[in-house]
Amino acid sequence: MSSGCSINICLLWLASTLILILGASKEVVVRPDIVKIGAIFTLKTINGKVSKIAIKAAEEDVNSDPRILGGRKLSITMHDSNFSGFLGFIGALKFLGSGSVAIIGPQNSVMAHVLSHLANELHVPLLSFTALDPTLSPLQYPYFVQTAPNDQFQMTAVADMINYFGWREIIAVFSDDDQSRNGINVLGDKLAERRCKISYKAILPPDPTASQSNITTQLTMVQSMEARVIVLHTYSKTGRLVFDVAQKLRMMGEGYVWIATSWLSTVLDSTPLPLDVSYSIKGVVTLRPHTPQSKRKQDFMSRWNHMSNRSIGLNPYGLYAYDSVWMIAFALKSFFDQNGPIQFGSDRSPLHPSYDILNVITGGYRKIGYWSNYSGLSVVTPEKLYTKAANRSISNQHLSRVIWPGGTTEKPRGWVFPNNGRQLRIGVPNRVSYQNIVSQINGTNTIQGYCIDVFLAAIKLLPYAVPYRFVLFGDGHKNPSYYDLVNMITSDVFDAAVGDITIVTDRTKMADFTQPYIESGLVVVAKVKTLKSSAWAFLRPFTPIMWGVTAVFFLIVGAVVWILEHRTNDEFRGPPRKQIVTILWFSLSTMFFAHRENTVSALGRIVLVIWLFVVLVINSSYTASLTSILTVQQLSSPITGIDTLITSNEPIGFQQGSFAENYLIQELNIPKHRLVPLGSPIEYAIALEKGTVAAVVDERPYVELFLSESDNCKFSIRGQEFTKSGWGFVSISS
Repeated sequence: MSSGCSINICLLWLASTLILILGASKEVVVRPDIVKIGAIFTLKTINGKVSKIAIKAAEEDVNSDPRILGGRKLSITMHDSNFSGFLGFIGALKFLGSGSVAIIGPQNSVMAHVLSHLANELHVPLLSFTALDPTLSPLQYPYFVQTAPNDQFQMTAVADMINYFGWREIIAVFSDDDQSRNGINVLGDKLAERRCKISYKAILPPDPTASQSNITTQLTMVQSMEARVIVLHTYSKTGRLVFDVAQKLRMMGEGYVWIATSWLSTVLDSTPLPLDVSYSIKGVVTLRPHTPQSKRKQDFMSRWNHMSNRSIGLNPYGLYAYDSVWMIAFALKSFFDQNGPIQFGSDRSPLHPSYDILNVITGGYRKIGYWSNYSGLSVVTPEKLYTKAANRSISNQHLSRVIWPGGTTEKPRGWVFPNNGRQLRIGVPNRVSYQNIVSQINGTNTIQGYCIDVFLAAIKLLPYAVPYRFVLFGDGHKNPSYYDLVNMITSDVFDAAVGDITIVTDRTKMADFTQPYIESGLVVVAKVKTLKSSAWAFLRPFTPIMWGVTAVFFLIVGAVVWILEHRTNDEFRGPPRKQIVTILWFSLSTMFFAHRENTVSALGRIVLVIWLFVVLVINSSYTASLTSILTVQQLSSPITGIDTLITSNEPIGFQQGSFAENYLIQELNIPKHRLVPLGSPIEYAIALEKGTVAAVVDERPYVELFLSESDNCKFSIRGQEFTKSGWGFVSISS
């Protein structure tokens, strides 16, 4: 019904095995009227209850059709192992002693390992749809058949989901038994293939012995880890208890990711959850074995409520239980009819195992996609994909939107900063000036400022957690030396440094810097005075030299035009006095394009055209400059830039702790006695106002903050930025 492929794979093997069981020989074959089959389950579990109903239904359906066994009857006897391996072993011996041709079960992998050795010796097939330990190899256990996809496929699906969402580390919480332990080992291997890993394994006592105390101890450890993606691989009783404890520890809220294996979908399908329990596990993602839709499946589901008296809901393992009986029945038919045309795979595993991926919501769940071993994650049913070429490319992997714990649809980051382990020691300058760049909030241990905001924004972009703590560097009375701060990293006092640390050559020799997050460079700031307007303001657009050069060119152009024109042009002839007046008038009138004399020679016209263009440029420049002078406040200072300071003997101020001091001494050869350390913007203003220093040399970001204060409008940047650098964060040199 649901696992037709599994039936097809194993029928011939079962038939050949049943020949031995039923006493086939070269001389005679005894064909009993009653074919005995045993079934071993813990009937108090969800799967035990569902399997009992489904197996009895399959027994009735097989016996009601005489074409299947030729009038013979199946007799299936149930044995309750009651969570006990010893009782399960006793039940298996009882079935083997009573002539059972096959055993359905056991329910758990621990017993499957034990009974498989017995089955190998006695040649009795075991069929289980719940003992899905991936290490139960058909090579080692040829008489053990898993009629449902084993956990190797389920763990591959989980690994694909983790890789799809981009998480790199997870925490595994699982029961300490063969199936859970080996399933997690497979998950670790599948994650490693995708460059992911299990960062911590929280091991719980075997189901159902886990107590709230055991679980609390393990989840408290998990809570202290950095990974927030948790895979829960256990059974229904322990699993529900884990979620109950997690809810009390506030581990079911925003930021956490819970992926539960198929045990949770079994609970959701078979037992109605109280609203508060459903709400507490909202956002959990779980897997459910995928069973294709068919008419036989629909008919069986429609009969289920009557068969179960509405005591429990049908889940996929009920379908697998039903199919397991039919698998044995068809194998018997093949034996009795002495034909067996059906072939099977070497590993006897179902073809194209697949799972539904469910997202728990309040009051139930929603399907967000499928996983198949054929094409990975998809929102299209596996049956449709089987008709196309397999495509496992990353771009072809899709799931619908997930509602995560906490009710958010935004994909969780998957990690937080852990509470355990060594934290990075991040040195931070304890500044006394420009505290909006970096500073400590008074009375607290909190560090704030522009540099800290940049650092925190960068940390959030990392795909992994970086535990750290800020450590102030400096006495708080004056700005610390940034060279000393960088040196603290090489001395292993700090692991890194964050702040307004300029990237300069000397420092890069001691430690590694990040890429600059802000551009910087040294500039000169000096006191300026406002130029007052006067009646002679119209002369200020040009310097005296410019005025003189312009006047000379006017005379030269007038003389050149006269030389080219006076022989042929009557307007440039006459007595010498008249000709001089004509030259002067012609030159001046061209300034306003008001000349009346015509030029007749070709050379004269060429010279005039060129000169008129020059006059146009001069007029435009003069007009723009004069407009600026009359409308914008004009500031002047004897300091025009760094060159003025170098050639003078005036004292120069610099920010205490800055690299500017070393740069001025070593690169510009300015004597140290001329340099005056200043500790704050207030000291800048006082020193410039009183003339203690002629100018202050500092980095542009600081100067812009200094000039942004309304009281500092009397100061201005003079000249251009004369160094190019930037601020970066520092770490130990690699």
